[in-house]
Amino acid sequence: MLAVLSTPRKLLRKIAAISAFVGLAACDPAMMSAPGVGSGPSVNTNVPVPVALLIPRSDPGAGAVAASLENAARLAVASLDGVQIDLRVYDTAGDAQRAGLQAETAVAEGAQIILGPLFGEAANAAGVAVADNGVNVLSFSNNPSIAGGNVFVLGPTFRNTADRLLGYATRQGRSSVVIVHPQNVEGEFGKAAIQSAAVQNGVRVAAVESFPFSQEGVAAAVPRIRSTIGSTGADSVFLTSNAAGALPLLLQLLPEAGVNPSTTQYLGLARWDVPAQLLSMPGAQGGLFTLPDTAAKNAFDSRYRAQYGADPHPLSGLAFDGIAAIGALVRQGRSDALTARALTQSSGFQGANGVFRLRPDGTNERGLAVATVRNNQVTILDPAPSGFGSAGF
Repeated sequence: MLAVLSTPRKLLRKIAAISAFVGLAACDPAMMSAPGVGSGPSVNTNVPVPVALLIPRSDPGAGAVAASLENAARLAVASLDGVQIDLRVYDTAGDAQRAGLQAETAVAEGAQIILGPLFGEAANAAGVAVADNGVNVLSFSNNPSIAGGNVFVLGPTFRNTADRLLGYATRQGRSSVVIVHPQNVEGEFGKAAIQSAAVQNGVRVAAVESFPFSQEGVAAAVPRIRSTIGSTGADSVFLTSNAAGALPLLLQLLPEAGVNPSTTQYLGLARWDVPAQLLSMPGAQGGLFTLPDTAAKNAFDSRYRAQYGADPHPLSGLAFDGIAAIGALVRQGRSDALTARALTQSSGFQGANGVFRLRPDGTNERGLAVATVRNNQVTILDPAPSGFGSAGF
């Protein structure tokens, strides 16, 4: 997980209350993908379908999110119409080796699909452990390097966000971008995602600028970034950093250095509306970032609060999504409901944060809204789609 940049600057004191969940699902380094084709077992849709939920219940640092994930999964089970799910919960303790053992135990006890674990390394271990059993794993990670075979990632991916933003930016006449990222694992993932999305959308990557992950590293890089944007003629700058990292400094220092948001389009791989103090920063004005489907998210949050008397953890919707996908497929009465072919149906599923679908490569696509900042307020420029229709991948 990214550590918050240490700095005495007053501008960062304003955002001291940064949410602890930032980057949680992508904390683990890249691991090898699990083998196997992830075909999936045959399902009797007339009886309760055994689903294993792997969460870090006893992990002191992740107990709260584990509880919220379980709550969301149970909320989804109760919401299913005409489908019975036998939800069985297993504690990974946030440990990869234990996750693998718990996955094996769950399958031995009859589980036909695994929901979770939370962390990438644990999800990879679970996938490897049950690959020979033909059981698929719907993990809560957003690390694309573990996706493939029998492992799917439900967490929002950088590539999905980058593709949505660059697709929108090109329709607004933008054609070239400078990528700015920290020199760490998440920064490298973000850079790669933007580069791939740029190719997909016909955008020229004019240059890539990186910086050491420190306050001094950011400050030293700003003049170089400004010079690169000017010399390459790039009309956009894409920042991979989030609110817990270098984003506040970049949104403050780049405009001060002369990278004018009114002429250079700022884009962000992370959300810029949390914490709200980011909305007042110079570089955020007119910048582009993505949000989930607001109506769907508000509906899920309301149902969760009504049931549990508290707000859901920002990651809890992933558990709801996993159950929603399983339920939608089982409702069709298909014996192959839990196979990779069924899970990757092109029309996707309706989830806690809007429409989503799983890809054959184990990653996912989510319907995202494109948002900007005007007068320190979030404005939706392009709403999240309500469905994927019958379009293929």
